[in-house]
Amino acid sequence: MTSGAGGTRPRSASTQRARRLTAILDLVARQGSVSLADLTEGLGISPATARRDLTELADSRLVTRTHGGATAAAGRTELPVMLRGTQFADAKRMIARAMAVRVETGRHVVALSGGTTTAEVARELAWRQDLTVVTNALPIALLLSERGRVRVVMTGGFLRPESLELVGALAENTFSAVNVGTAILGADGVSASAGVTTHDDTEARTNRAMVAAAQRTVVVADGSKVGRVALAQMAGLDQVAALVTDPSADPEELDRIRAAGVEVVVAPVRQGCVDAGC
Repeated sequence: MTSGAGGTRPRSASTQRARRLTAILDLVARQGSVSLADLTEGLGISPATARRDLTELADSRLVTRTHGGATAAAGRTELPVMLRGTQFADAKRMIARAMAVRVETGRHVVALSGGTTTAEVARELAWRQDLTVVTNALPIALLLSERGRVRVVMTGGFLRPESLELVGALAENTFSAVNVGTAILGADGVSASAGVTTHDDTEARTNRAMVAAAQRTVVVADGSKVGRVALAQMAGLDQVAALVTDPSADPEELDRIRAAGVEVVVAPVRQGCVDAGC
């Protein structure tokens, strides 16, 4: 539904809430703790809303509640997938479009890892009738099954609640049993020094099996991931044909990645959206 004056779509309540929860987690990460006053003044929300949000984040073990506020939860390294989708959304859409036009036409097998950027790629590819997509990501499999055009192969495995990916030996065996033309890999970090990395070592092993099954691997990652190093390596740069990112990526790091033999594609993003993360 569009508004009468501007003709623009209002954000859904769920999107506003996800952005708010992400903003709270960012505050906690920067400050170590937040008070209700910090949230009501900094985010312009009511004390009741702040309490509900902190309770939800505490129930998800993303923060620890304190009297009058919250502190960072010990050991938290990644946002749940439902919150990650609110960050750098415009950049991810443009990265996905730049990636989709690089998937060859004709009958082709594509493997998609989990992640919000790879989910955007799936949306861009959903109209293709000539593709088979192999994935261990539940959100991607559901998205493609709703569109009804792409043939979907789902791996088995254990479900990681943080990323909604199936991981472990069953998932690895599925990837090892198929021939993949293009593996499209999301990442928590991409750097010249450490390659393509993620926060979870079991997820990394599963994605290594995906990469090993592919004729070529392309990494899709917004600029905030470029130069970052996470816990476990999914692929060395010698296994990566191309990186598709956005203009916010560190240009010096991109030069180092190019020097390692990786094609770097910088997708255009609407003016003003890179810094705002819209």
